[in-house]
Amino acid sequence: MFDSLKSKLKGIFKKAPAEIADVPTEEPSSVPVEEKREETTPSVPPTEVPQPTKKDEEPIVKASEPVVEQAPPKTLSRKEQMKLEKESKKKGVVDEMLTDSLLGKKIKDESLDDFLWELEIALLEADVALPVVEEIKEGVRENLIGKKFTRDHTLEEIVELSIKDAVRNVLKLNEFDFDAWFKGQERPTSIMFVGINGTGKTTAIAKIANRLMKDGYTVVLAAGDTFRAGAIEQLSIHADKLGCKIVKHSQDADPAAVAFDAIEHAKAKKRDAVLIDTAGRMQTNNNLVDEMKKIVRVSKPSLKIFVGDSLAGNDAVEQAKAFDQAIGVDAIILTKIDADSKGGAALSIAHTIGKPIAFVCNGQEYDDIVKFNTEWMISRLFE
Repeated sequence: MFDSLKSKLKGIFKKAPAEIADVPTEEPSSVPVEEKREETTPSVPPTEVPQPTKKDEEPIVKASEPVVEQAPPKTLSRKEQMKLEKESKKKGVVDEMLTDSLLGKKIKDESLDDFLWELEIALLEADVALPVVEEIKEGVRENLIGKKFTRDHTLEEIVELSIKDAVRNVLKLNEFDFDAWFKGQERPTSIMFVGINGTGKTTAIAKIANRLMKDGYTVVLAAGDTFRAGAIEQLSIHADKLGCKIVKHSQDADPAAVAFDAIEHAKAKKRDAVLIDTAGRMQTNNNLVDEMKKIVRVSKPSLKIFVGDSLAGNDAVEQAKAFDQAIGVDAIILTKIDADSKGGAALSIAHTIGKPIAFVCNGQEYDDIVKFNTEWMISRLFE
């Protein structure tokens, strides 16, 4: 009995490997997977799957194009780019005080006029020309009227800061570093000084000569004010004290010839600078204007400096305007800044003719000349 049972079991085990061997080993693993994929995959054609990625890539390309267009134009100079950066920083300070919130206080005409009137008086007392004051006021009014400011600041603070920014923009419009400019010029470098009598023009020339000589440069003075014998003698005294060469002719000689001879002497002796003095008659004198133009044609100065009296107020503005129209002023030196002057003439002249203030003179000694500093001038105007 047991023998027959064993024989049956042996038969079953012998058939099982054969039946299993007949079935391909790949089918059991592949068939169920295909069935599962058919159940789980959505009924979207395979070609439609990559389409969303292409659509996603297109906006990326399009978004990058405006970024290139918004880059600063290549035509902007370095000075213009620095100017834009400075203005954006200044505007940011005022913008922090302004708000669009419903809780902000709106700037109204009546309250704004009161503060603008007080600041107008302060600027006029500082010898700022009336047209310049009016233009600054209108610019501040347009920027602030109708806007709201936070309760953390007062309207007086906002108005004062806005006016200071407007003044700063005028004074920093054309910053000028005389020392750096002179280093990059060809030798000899001729500099022409213009201005009326009594402004300290001859003394300013001596101060510039002293400054250049201390930096190791050689200087030649040209006594181009042949209208007055006293002017030739005065410049000769400065030349003796400084120990530099002076080229001079007799009284009533041609000032253009004096400038020409001084430049030729500087070329022959390989000097670095030629400082040309000119007659200091009133800017309304037609003969003076013609004389200035002739000196410019003959000497072709690298720099033309207007020397103005900081105490002259509006008259200094008219002088600068007349000389600029006649010969084209490049820079300005303001004298007598130490004589209780707040320096409003600097703002007026810079605003009117758009030329930089190079130096201010604050005394009679040769070293009493300093580079113009905008922040220092603003503190004097609003102290």
